Amino acid sequence: MGVESEKSVQLFLSIGLDERTAKNTVANTKVTKNLLAVIDEAGVAEGCERAIGNLIYTVATKFPANALVHRPTLLQYIVTSKIKTPAQLEAAFAFLSNTASETLKVKEFEEACGVGIEVSLEDMEKTVNDIFEENKNTIIEQRYRTNVGELFGHVRKRQPWADPKVVKQLIDTKLYALLGEKTAADNEKPAKKKKEKPVKVEEKKAVEESTVPKPPEEDMNPYAVFPRPDENFKVHTEVFFSDRPVLRACNSKEILEKHLKKTGGKVLTRFPPEPNGYLHIGHAKAMFVDFGLAKERNGGCYLRYDDTNPEAEKKEYIDHIEEIVKWMGWEPYKITYTSDYFQDLYDLAVKLIQKGHAYVDHQTAEEIKEYREKKMNSPYRDRPIEQSLKLFDEMKRGMIEEGKATLRMKQDMQSDNFNMYDLIAYRIKFTPHPHAGDKWCIYPSYDYAHCIVDSLENITHSLCTLEFETRRASYYWLLDALELYQPFVWEYSRLNITNTVMSKRKLNRLVTEKWVDGWDDPRLMTLSGLRRRGVTSTSINAFVRGIGITRSDCSIIRLDRLEHHIREELNKSAPRKMVVITNMEGGTSMDLDAKKWPDAQTDDPSSFYKVPFSNVVYIEHTDFRVKDSKDYYGLAPGKTVLLRYAYPIKCTDVILGDDKETVLEIRAEYDPLKKTKPKGVLHWVGEPSPGVEPLKVEVRLFDKLFLSENPSELDDWLGDLNPQSKVVMPCAYAVPTLRNATVGESFQFERLGYFTVDKDSTSDKLVFNRTVTLRDSYAKVGK
Repeated sequence: MGVESEKSVQLFLSIGLDERTAKNTVANTKVTKNLLAVIDEAGVAEGCERAIGNLIYTVATKFPANALVHRPTLLQYIVTSKIKTPAQLEAAFAFLSNTASETLKVKEFEEACGVGIEVSLEDMEKTVNDIFEENKNTIIEQRYRTNVGELFGHVRKRQPWADPKVVKQLIDTKLYALLGEKTAADNEKPAKKKKEKPVKVEEKKAVEESTVPKPPEEDMNPYAVFPRPDENFKVHTEVFFSDRPVLRACNSKEILEKHLKKTGGKVLTRFPPEPNGYLHIGHAKAMFVDFGLAKERNGGCYLRYDDTNPEAEKKEYIDHIEEIVKWMGWEPYKITYTSDYFQDLYDLAVKLIQKGHAYVDHQTAEEIKEYREKKMNSPYRDRPIEQSLKLFDEMKRGMIEEGKATLRMKQDMQSDNFNMYDLIAYRIKFTPHPHAGDKWCIYPSYDYAHCIVDSLENITHSLCTLEFETRRASYYWLLDALELYQPFVWEYSRLNITNTVMSKRKLNRLVTEKWVDGWDDPRLMTLSGLRRRGVTSTSINAFVRGIGITRSDCSIIRLDRLEHHIREELNKSAPRKMVVITNMEGGTSMDLDAKKWPDAQTDDPSSFYKVPFSNVVYIEHTDFRVKDSKDYYGLAPGKTVLLRYAYPIKCTDVILGDDKETVLEIRAEYDPLKKTKPKGVLHWVGEPSPGVEPLKVEVRLFDKLFLSENPSELDDWLGDLNPQSKVVMPCAYAVPTLRNATVGESFQFERLGYFTVDKDSTSDKLVFNRTVTLRDSYAKVGK
């Protein structure tokens, strides 16, 4: 332990802290700093009574940060013993938190904290006696198993300013007087009561359900963690500077009241994608958080296009985002663009310069990078305000060349947070804007614009992924500097899934270099790709809800967990059909009933579809072997299997090709009376009529796009692409009822998986994408 730490420990011991607490405090830099400041404000550097010291320690750790101006006043109440109990101190914290930085109303404060109220021993004794008399029967029955905490709580309700130590002694004394010495029975563990045997099944079910512990509220309601809009006066972020006091971000009472008046207390969130690419499944989580919170609180969520870069935005992306948001089941409160606020942003930038918080810089991009790395101030940082105002106006009017000047925020170049190193607020770009036209040749940065637009739109909860957490300091610094309303900022973990990549740069490379077939390739985790593959929006939302809204940023979610939710949804909604993938070739015919759903009711005709059964049927190539084995349930010479929904068949002969290996035809006899009960069950497709082949379709089988679980970690991540991620079967056989299937319609092909009709389908040939296989490894391992 260093000399300064040892001095701090001795000081903390002098105010009555025990040695363990003193040493633990020194190990926490933040608490140590606060406690030293509080001791100095209280004037007890020479030591004090332990009771006072404990209250001072509580002030250092729990005092409401939005009321720091009143902390010295509270400390004087403590050292003069006007406030001397934890209950009084808690009441003081509550009062000061509501007062914030406003003038302290002393009389109301003292009344709220019980200042000057002395509860006599006689009053405490009388209250304890009354409580015991009211609960006498219960106390005698439970004896020393009586909940003393409840008795203490009853006393505190009636005498909130009574000395808690004295109250505890009185309760213990009264218990002993009423019950006497503890007996052997008092020391025994209470016997567990046997559950009464339920009479009915329904009652048994109710008993079982009642014994199952309820899940935490955040599991039932993932949005429970977020505060109400009217609570946004509390400090939950501190910004530390190298050269000035700590900024404790919070709204003043006046600013918050103005905000609540505009919004009516409604929750307002925003989903702010950049219109420079296609949305992926990570955006589905963002939508679930932003739109979901607004919906749960009966509020609204803006769909705001973050279009600050005129070179990257495309109408194609804007149209795609709007379509996908609606497909995912969300309805925007309003659709806005950051560019809608370009004039407001410019006016506020002028204000920022006028207040001495921004300057025009002529360093090149390389120089800015070098100076930031060395934590050095720009040589233009301290130029006169009037000069920066003039230059910024010239930037706006196109009088300065592109790359020759930027507007930078004057933050803190010595900060421990690199996102406070005088971030760029405006750049010159002689590029027309897709939404704003050619009015502007200077454009705001994301770091400057997004927090201001959040404030202008009166967003209550500004929610983003954890990589933006270090930007929180800059976010609040800027709003504080401009004296604007400050939304509640909270970050959550981004969604990472195995065997894929989701960075825009990598996705763009996969598409532009044609490693995949466009942004909606079914192997990608883009939402358009998942939709084309046959994944439903409800299964994606169920998956996102299942993983929760957490701040744990180290985990990668296994792909089979997503596939589990896809199966759960499709098993309810995808009717079953049979398809045979085979290179085998093929006259009375009969129609048999096949189930559309796993739990189809036999008395409901709509739960079945017709399949033709003739003397020529096609089976899966892998469902026949010339040589049988015990662990094989397919067809083999002399063996019987059941054709699903049809009859048992027994192989009587095999016709081989000239090479004596290729199977050309299997001859079998069927059992029309179904006397045999074979173990193996095969799917099949029959000729729709004698001599006519079944419906031919193309089937595309998709698998993981990458072989490794985390390809983003690899230097040669493109070398990890799975060569079997897409396998095309151009001539599969299907039942005739599939002929009229439409694009996007989903089916379960028995024993093969769930499939959806692809947009490449034509009137001559249907194309089916496999959405997911039937096997569910995630469900087997455990949810």
